[in-house]
Amino acid sequence: MLRPLATAAVLGLAACGGDDDPGGDDGNGTPAASCAERANDTEARLLACVTGDGALAHLQELDRIARANGGNRTSGSPGHDASAAYAEKVLADAGYAVTRQAFTFVQYTDLGGSALRQVSPAPAEDIPHRVMDYSGSGDVAAAPVFVAAGPGCGAADFAGLPAGAAALVERGDCSFYDKAMNAIAAGAAAVVVYNNESGDVEGSLSEAFSADVPVLETTREAGQRLAATPGLVLGIKAGTLRTSGTSYNVIAEGRGGGPDHVVVVGAHLDSVAAGPGINDNGSGSAAVLETAVQMAKVTPANRLRFALWGAEENGLLGSADYVDSLTEEERGRIALYLNFDMLASPNGGYFIYDGDDSDGVGEGPGPDGSATIEGAFEAFYQARGIPTKGTDFDGRSDYGPFIEYGIPAGGVFSGAEDLRTEEDAALWGGAAGIAFDPCYHQACDDLGNLDLAALEVNVDAVAAITLRFANSLEGLRPPAMPGAMARMQGGATRAQAYTPPADMRPRQAPARR
Repeated sequence: MLRPLATAAVLGLAACGGDDDPGGDDGNGTPAASCAERANDTEARLLACVTGDGALAHLQELDRIARANGGNRTSGSPGHDASAAYAEKVLADAGYAVTRQAFTFVQYTDLGGSALRQVSPAPAEDIPHRVMDYSGSGDVAAAPVFVAAGPGCGAADFAGLPAGAAALVERGDCSFYDKAMNAIAAGAAAVVVYNNESGDVEGSLSEAFSADVPVLETTREAGQRLAATPGLVLGIKAGTLRTSGTSYNVIAEGRGGGPDHVVVVGAHLDSVAAGPGINDNGSGSAAVLETAVQMAKVTPANRLRFALWGAEENGLLGSADYVDSLTEEERGRIALYLNFDMLASPNGGYFIYDGDDSDGVGEGPGPDGSATIEGAFEAFYQARGIPTKGTDFDGRSDYGPFIEYGIPAGGVFSGAEDLRTEEDAALWGGAAGIAFDPCYHQACDDLGNLDLAALEVNVDAVAAITLRFANSLEGLRPPAMPGAMARMQGGATRAQAYTPPADMRPRQAPARR
């Protein structure tokens, strides 16, 4: 069942985005032309044509594609290839110049059959765990446990580790990759990372990890119990496959607008292997497609570029490959990037990337101009009586590679695996103590995992803010002059390719995203 949020503000959203009948009045007292025939060059005209139903039609096709291709649309799979082909056709039929940018990546598969069990003292049932993304394979039947002396970010934390032991280390302070590599360098035959907060870790070692050593994760409660158990011996097993794969970004270029001031609007098209990814991130992809189609006849002041990224779930690989492949001059022409990742979480909220760091949580502000983007989204929701909260710029979605080059960014998000608090429930309704998206990264992330009211208003937001910046860059820093490196946060200059944070799964929790 499709579940709308039970708040008075949201129940009336369908009327807030303008007249959903494209044959009705265009706001100027004259009959509106067909959406397919007219230039939707004002917010009233555009939002009369952009609809949740239009986005839902794209989601229904993505769901059909997933069901026809093993139940998912993960990068490197037939499901993702078919999703890219569908997006290409939609964008080309709308009149855009469409290109498919291919890139290679390490394709990771968990083959199942993993184990984390206490061998002694007192053998116990399997301990709840997950194999960390990009872990190696291995079966360590009985490994004495060495508890790291610190967070595992340096060799000293593993001093005295017996060869063949299992390293037990707490999450925090550095990447999972660094923790695992430091433990392995000290002689560990396996690594177990436990959380430093409630909930699952959902960690990734990144595709740079190539060691044939199992790396598992477990909860804070389980990890603390293991760390306090004298003479602990664990059995640890993981079976994984890491192969070279090919994925694609779909890039659609508008034919009008100044080419020296490019507004990039993007979402990741891939799903995880566990399911069809209809909310994560079919919802963002559908919003981008619906916006692009309804803006196809607009001739904006600035150049519009729509992008659907591949391999986001593997570590933001598609967007990183795209930004890294541009010349300094080409990057300097990008005025801003708008990112849309999960827009219809069934127990969701309304989060806006915190461009000015006014929340004071996590990372600092985005590059100059990001606060202007945040303000534009805030004004959109405020005009509709919808409360919003900030979400951190921590690089967990496809804006990460853009902000690393100093490109202003922003966007909205409806929540992922984090639990809705009582404060959130008071703000937006819904159930506290339950994840914003209970089907996050699961097989149940299908058409039944959508809040249609949230989808309706968020698609309107995507379209309205895209049109706003397509016509005006007021409040943004000017793009870098051709040949000049874009400024990074803090004034540093970028000297190497972007590496996404490994101490987090890409994309997702409101407090860390």
